[in-house]
Amino acid sequence: MGTEFFDEMRSSIEGCREPYRGLAEWLEGIPDDLIEQRRSEAELLFRRIGITFAVYGEARSEERIIPFDVVPRIITGTEWGRMAEGLEQRVKAINAFLADIYSNQEILKAGILPAELIFANPAFRPEMMGRKIRGDVYVPIAGIDIVRVDADTFYVLEDNARTPSGVSYMLEDREVMMLLFPELFSRYNVRPVENYPEELLATLQSIAPENAPREPTIALLTPGPFNSAFYEHSFLADKVGIELVEGHDLVVRDNFVYMRTTQGLQQVDVIYRRVDDDFIDPLTFRPDSALGVAGLMSVYEAGNVSLANAVGTGIADDKAIYSYMPEILKFYLGEEPILKNVPTHRCREPEALSYVLDNLAELVVKEVHGSGGYGMLVGPTADRKTREEFAAKLKEEPENYIAQPTLALSTCPTWVESGLAPRHVDLRPFVLTGTDKVRIVPGGLTRVALREGSLVVNSSQGGGTKDTWVING
Repeated sequence: MGTEFFDEMRSSIEGCREPYRGLAEWLEGIPDDLIEQRRSEAELLFRRIGITFAVYGEARSEERIIPFDVVPRIITGTEWGRMAEGLEQRVKAINAFLADIYSNQEILKAGILPAELIFANPAFRPEMMGRKIRGDVYVPIAGIDIVRVDADTFYVLEDNARTPSGVSYMLEDREVMMLLFPELFSRYNVRPVENYPEELLATLQSIAPENAPREPTIALLTPGPFNSAFYEHSFLADKVGIELVEGHDLVVRDNFVYMRTTQGLQQVDVIYRRVDDDFIDPLTFRPDSALGVAGLMSVYEAGNVSLANAVGTGIADDKAIYSYMPEILKFYLGEEPILKNVPTHRCREPEALSYVLDNLAELVVKEVHGSGGYGMLVGPTADRKTREEFAAKLKEEPENYIAQPTLALSTCPTWVESGLAPRHVDLRPFVLTGTDKVRIVPGGLTRVALREGSLVVNSSQGGGTKDTWVING
């Protein structure tokens, strides 16, 4: 790797950075074949556990395990404290934005956002206009993707406010590391993430309808075993201690939603849904959906069930909306963002489009509704033919794209076939917002681009995961 990338373990100025000294000493003292043996054991554990995902659209879409790297990523308590403060600030602004967009739309009246960015947006749900959400918590569960470019600078790469995934990998990565490398843990005071299920349960309980019992009944609604994230759905339901249900397990009666059980119907107060808006209620959205619950939206409107996350939150995931986040923060909170936004060119604006077309070789271009690393162009690594084909798409539908400079993403030491090597990483911390408080477990899911030189960390594009250690200091 070139020296232009910040190496989180071995910065060019200091040699080994202080947080990584214990890890560096441990790596020097452990034989390569033992690390490789532990890596194989980790893979075997993941296969036994059944922690898999599928890639949609592939002819051979068999279940896979996400590659796991046995070298942890280390973040100091000071760095985490600043990051956590920025995460809480950002999610607070996202909730305020959604509450406004679905009510008075003050931000549009103030001219901060162009109205067509909301009203022409397929993720905007007019059905949510004027609906009261308990505590205005639209996004109880957020995943915010963060990248680092130097010792002090963190950028938010994107916001995931719809149905953020990956928390099961955060929890399983930690469990496997503690099992396989207890001697490494003894060198550090690593802050725990194992309490995430309890924090999630407390968050979901806090958003229950006001007429719900003191111990509300909570269920996780999954599209079913053919969904790529089904492992996570069943894992979380089990860890949190709530029922895992599919649409056909729920029924609406007299403006309440019930779960079918062997003892008869049981009222459900909170649904942690992993089913997209389009499919959640065939009477309101797609009539051909077999994944949702007919009449669920009428129960929701009556305030007799809470959904996490709320319907319509996908508009906050939009990458064109993302580009306005500094203005959104200032408008609702009167504050400057603690975590930076990546400078973003909105291709829907003629001047920005012209600049992007002239500089495709230096930019990363993304679909505004894209995810999983699909539908994007990484200009510096793309060949001329690919860039020309992408330029044609940009000219045809400029409103569907944004462009950003290619960030010099930080690297972390990673165990690859040739031994230890730097690979690019990002971080997805999970922010839980209840009506009572905000909860953030220290760390998150570190995703790593295992291919040399690659900046794409998504599992569907060959990325892997690491355990993330937040340590005191």
